[in-house]
Amino acid sequence: MAELKVTLKRSVIGRPQNQRDTVKALGLNKVNSTVVKPANDAIKGMINTVSHLVDVEEV
Repeated sequence: MAELKVTLKRSVIGRPQNQRDTVKALGLNKVNSTVVKPANDAIKGMINTVSHLVDVEEV
């Protein structure tokens, strides 16, 4: 199964609470922090919610 490398590129300051919660649930804390997640539908939906804040690469 493919994996996705997710990097937080923009701050969550001033963003709606649901976007802040989604970034936190992905395991991203600070700008430029990176996590590797499985490419399942739940993770893709979370990434879609905050797509303007993160960069995604397929690993």
